[in-house]
Amino acid sequence: MRVQLDYGSGGLGVDLPEERTVVVAPRHVPAVSDSAAALREALERPTAGPPLAALARAGQTVAISVCDITRAQPRQVMLEAIVAALPQVAPGDVTILVATGTHRANTHDELVAMLGAELVQRYRVVNHDARDGASLAAAGTTASGVPIQLNRLWLGADVRITTGFVEPHFFAGFSGGPKMVAPGLAGLDTVLGLHDARHVGHPKATWGITQGNPIHDDVREIARLTGVTFAIDVALNRDQAITKVFAGELFAEHAAACAHVQATAMVPVDGLFDVVLTTNSGYPLDQNLYQSVKGMSAAACIVKPGGTIICAAECRDGVPAHSAYGAILRERGSPAALLEMIEAPGYRVPDAWQVQVQALIQAKATVLVKADGVSLDALRAAHFEPITDVAMAVRGALSKAGPGASLAVLPHGPQTIPYLAEPLAAE
Repeated sequence: MRVQLDYGSGGLGVDLPEERTVVVAPRHVPAVSDSAAALREALERPTAGPPLAALARAGQTVAISVCDITRAQPRQVMLEAIVAALPQVAPGDVTILVATGTHRANTHDELVAMLGAELVQRYRVVNHDARDGASLAAAGTTASGVPIQLNRLWLGADVRITTGFVEPHFFAGFSGGPKMVAPGLAGLDTVLGLHDARHVGHPKATWGITQGNPIHDDVREIARLTGVTFAIDVALNRDQAITKVFAGELFAEHAAACAHVQATAMVPVDGLFDVVLTTNSGYPLDQNLYQSVKGMSAAACIVKPGGTIICAAECRDGVPAHSAYGAILRERGSPAALLEMIEAPGYRVPDAWQVQVQALIQAKATVLVKADGVSLDALRAAHFEPITDVAMAVRGALSKAGPGASLAVLPHGPQTIPYLAEPLAAE
């Protein structure tokens, strides 16, 4: 059978043995017929709370948080709807904050592609910088002890609006909502606290769980303590088109969005598989190896212990060079040694959380990677087994697993989060 994998911008076709292959994909939800109208309706008649227009007055400053370029958020149409709903607010009083977290700043050309030339020209657009102490302000501490440092422009605004899209997240439960405050607009110390080994290693720090998840619990607390005036999130289908809009009071709208996405993007399967072929959802999410750990994490949900995960992610931005992820990977000779280093008391390094998740996956399964944007040597240095032919790698992994070996394919990567319909009995 021919399966089309999400890979870069063009996709990747792979021939797989039909008799052994189970394709796991999200339930397709059709796009709304008019995204601008759906956004306008949500702003005027939100999921919870008053409409946006009632929450801002002339002369007030407005800060709007948007995703960076690693996310497929339809920023331009969302921002256009928001500013249209606030005609009383002067353009000079609006700041669009790119919630980079600890990611690199987006270039001017990227901002134009993300937001549209008119919005970039008309409004102040600022890349958040988690490492620029002068741009941050302290705002207390969470009950668990995470220091709260957020962008000064965000904290200083009279009206604070988060925008995002909701999808399952590999250790925060779901994206969007309060994550557009922290880690999106947080200082490095806050991000390190939210992503330390204790938080990331917690059993409830995983796909689809928000309540009782220590990361998401702290993220919600930060948003509650510092305040969000209005929030708007969208759900997207595999074509990255808007399927539903949620807006209004942050926690109510985000809970509704999470419930909707859980019902459409999380798919039950009957058992574990010897081999799982996954992607990182194509561009923009698969633009580097760091992000591609998410696709591996989705596959790890249903791979047998000792099985094989094969990940196809283009990685046009490389490892990337602007992240500490690659340097951390080179510090030890194996995933087990890396995990020991990261879990040692006092270890706090940016991007270590991604290495921690990767090492936990590799403790369960062998991981093979096809990434045209990363050299074979660089993949080996990252502790992966590099491949150039996905179909050949699948055949080899099935042969190694023996007669009757099973194969699952996640062609859309972490847009689909599989889970066991019936949990395995404890041995």
